[in-house]
Amino acid sequence: MAEKLHDYRKSYDKGELSETSVDENPMQQFRTWFYEVKDNGGVDEVNAMTISTIGTDGFPKGRVVLLKKYDEYGFYFYTNYNSEKGESIANCKKVSLSFFWPNMERQIIIKGTAEKTSVADSTNYFHSRPKGSQLGAAVSHQSSVVESREVLEKNLAELEKKYENDEVPKPNDWGGFLVKPISIEFWQGRPNRLHDRIRYTFKYDDWVIERLAP
Repeated sequence: MAEKLHDYRKSYDKGELSETSVDENPMQQFRTWFYEVKDNGGVDEVNAMTISTIGTDGFPKGRVVLLKKYDEYGFYFYTNYNSEKGESIANCKKVSLSFFWPNMERQIIIKGTAEKTSVADSTNYFHSRPKGSQLGAAVSHQSSVVESREVLEKNLAELEKKYENDEVPKPNDWGGFLVKPISIEFWQGRPNRLHDRIRYTFKYDDWVIERLAP
């Protein structure tokens, strides 16, 4: 049954973005927007982002993960390396990250290449997580077919008992990815769909700033 959504419209009027006022470094501009969105409230997880990969079947796929760190090198997240996304990245390192922050009518789109972080980095982050999250990562062979929810819960209960008084070891197939950006686009909603789009592109060892048509 067809359903028309023509009337799902809103006016964007919460901000503006100019190539003359943005920071010359996109990572600093990201930091500014990140904390403005956080401080403005209305977003449960400001670090939630969509990562899109090209699967081994040739299809693109996006899913929401959590940004856990960013610095001058790029953006970090953690996962099971044998998961669908992990295998997709092993097959094609080109990925896209996107943040959508409706409370301030903003989004950011990042193109870059993903590489594994060091074992030390992955281990340090793994042990910074709550013990329940560590056990969940250890018990889940992410993206594999499971017989039932009960099987997962049974396996988790066994691990909880096993490591009740011991440290949970980081699984060998679990760790971090660093996405090194080659372009970062900042989008600010504006009235009449005449949105502001400012793109940073890394060229010749520097960031080039350009305005894009909406």
